[in-house]
Amino acid sequence: MAISTAAPLDPPARGYGLSDTQLDRPRPMNSAVSWGAIAAGAAAGAALSLILLILGVGLGLSSVSPWALEGVSAATFGVSTIVWLTLTQLLSSAMGGYLAGRLRTRWMDTPADEIYFRDTAHGFLAWAVASLTTAALLTSVIGSILSGGIQAGASAVGGAAITASAAAGGLAASGSAASDDGGPMAYFVDALFRADGPASTAGSSEAETPVTASERALSVDVAEVSRIFMNVSRSAPLPPDDLRYVGRLVAQRTGMSQQDAEKRVTDLYARAQARLNEAEIAAKEAADAARKASAYAALWVFVSLLIGAFVASLAATCGGRQRDA
Repeated sequence: MAISTAAPLDPPARGYGLSDTQLDRPRPMNSAVSWGAIAAGAAAGAALSLILLILGVGLGLSSVSPWALEGVSAATFGVSTIVWLTLTQLLSSAMGGYLAGRLRTRWMDTPADEIYFRDTAHGFLAWAVASLTTAALLTSVIGSILSGGIQAGASAVGGAAITASAAAGGLAASGSAASDDGGPMAYFVDALFRADGPASTAGSSEAETPVTASERALSVDVAEVSRIFMNVSRSAPLPPDDLRYVGRLVAQRTGMSQQDAEKRVTDLYARAQARLNEAEIAAKEAADAARKASAYAALWVFVSLLIGAFVASLAATCGGRQRDA
């Protein structure tokens, strides 16, 4: 049997009958990201999150009361707020992720591992877009939380300065005897010149001029005593020289002895120091409580957002499997 040694046949024409123009045309490439499905899932998730937040605000306001022994306690209100925020993230993220995975375009000839990754990415992107949209709609709420934490920290650091400023305002107000504005020190400065006997009344017009001059002189003395009190540290007693001088002014105005007047000055100044210290401690405690509340709120919002991202990714894979089934 003879063996043919002829050359092999030439390869068939390109494309088995397809023209060169059809062969050179690029094949369409399907994108791995279905932005339409992501936008639909994000819109649904953001809308549900907004609705649930409004419902939570309504339920929260209806459960609190300014009256004593009515409404829920602060601890119960805080725990319920955290639970509601977490539940809101779970429901809205699950809906957004599921829709993003269910509505996506089916990928043909794609490995199962790649489909699983893409579904997870679609759920995560839907959660991210929904979170950004919700944050844009609730900028004032998020800004109040952050500014509350910053202001609380500043108040904790500068509580003494704030209290000192309030005390200075009170002392300045006490510099005028006719001023109706009170302050933390004005009451004590006025009490120094309070006479123990009955107040005298002017029965004729001739007595109006001396009374007016006396009141003007008293106003000068009050302003001077206020400046003396402002110059002394709140944690230190009055210097002996200032104590004797203020005692002499009080003795002249009230008719008391020098010893009794100095005792009144010492007692009232100690009471004023105690009042200012209590105000400073209360301000620091309030600032520290606000700082802790802001920190706890930020941490729990962070945790709820992480839970929402996980749930959205998981729900997207479930939606994708049902789409391909």
